[in-house]
Amino acid sequence: MFAALSTIEPPILDLTIARLLEGDKPWAEQRLPLVKERIRSRLGQLSRRLGDAEWLDGPFSAGDLMMVSVLQRLRMSGILAEYADLDAYVARGEARPAYQRAYAAQAAQALG
Repeated sequence: MFAALSTIEPPILDLTIARLLEGDKPWAEQRLPLVKERIRSRLGQLSRRLGDAEWLDGPFSAGDLMMVSVLQRLRMSGILAEYADLDAYVARGEARPAYQRAYAAQAAQALG
């Protein structure tokens, strides 16, 4: 859980900031490749950690739930698709019935 929030998520959030809040700045084009490289560096580390395992630390855990939620943010960027193992990991997490129920409950709460 800590790795998801303190190691993987910050550069992903930085990408969002770079695109949405800084995209009109004159230096934005130079910054974006650096942000994406930081993401790829972290994803490479995560991919090596996952290896051939189905989940990060044995059976599916809260850590996997958190990591899947963080990695989902990369879907639209296309960066996640560069790591087939991590893309499949996210798909496995999303396919879990408990994940689907939790996601639906969160969405209902946000809309309600």
